Formats: sequence, structure tokens, C-alpha cells
Amino acid sequence: MMKMTNTFYWAVLTACIWGLVPVLEKLGLSRIDTFSGLLLRSSGVLLGAIVLVTVKSEYLIKAVKADWMAIFFLLVSGLLASFVGQICFYRALRSGEVSKVVPIAGAYPLVSFLTGIIFLSEAITLTKLVGVLLILAGILLLR
Repeated sequence: MMKMTNTFYWAVLTACIWGLVPVLEKLGLSRIDTFSGLLLRSSGVLLGAIVLVTVKSEYLIKAVKADWMAIFFLLVSGLLASFVGQICFYRALRSGEVSKVVPIAGAYPLVSFLTGIIFLSEAITLTKLVGVLLILAGILLLR
């Protein structure tokens, strides 16, 4: 169980932000095609990265000096999450209801659970299994 720490509050803030953003994206996608929408969203990420580097240039230096495996894994994850995954999400969001699309797309912890066990040798616990079953039940109910 997660303690009521900074970790918890950061996670709640993340949920609030990520909960608001799909509504903004749905509104934007009602006025533009998927790929143009992706270009605009990615421009927002680029703008954030530019601000970050402008405020704290040490992050750019650390990123450039990172080992090649870290760079590889993070670039691939960026390509998959921020490009391929976002295209899939936008396609679903354009034609579906936010209240259905977001919870189903948000079931990614199920995939993380399985890949964490397979690739990171993470433990299977009763709590995690119950969580997985609840995710599956939610997907079936919203389908």
C-alpha cells in the first residue's frame, strides 16, 4: 500500500492533470485531423522541454552524457508512448466517448504488470492480482 507521502501527492496530481487533458484533446480533435493534432500536442511537449533546458541547462548536459542503454530505452519509450500510442489514443478519442476511451486506454497498468513480471522479475502479490482483476472488470463493463 502506498504511504501518504510526496509520492502519493505527485501521483494524485498526475491523475488530475492526465484526467483533464483528454477532454482538452477531444475538444481539439473535433476541429482538426489526428496527425495535425499529434503535431500540435508534440509541439507542446517540445515547448516544455525548451523551457526546462532554459531554466536548468544541467538536465541537457546529463541527458547527453547518459549511457547509451538509458538513451535507447527512453527514446524508444518516447517514440512508442508519445507517437504510436498517441495516434492510437487520438483515433479512439475522435470517434468515442472520453468517459469510455480514457479508462480503457488507461488500463495500461495491466500491460505494465505483465511486462514487469516477465522482464523485471517483479513479484506477483494478491493485491496486484486483485488490481488486475478490477482493471479487467472495468474494461469489460465499458466495452
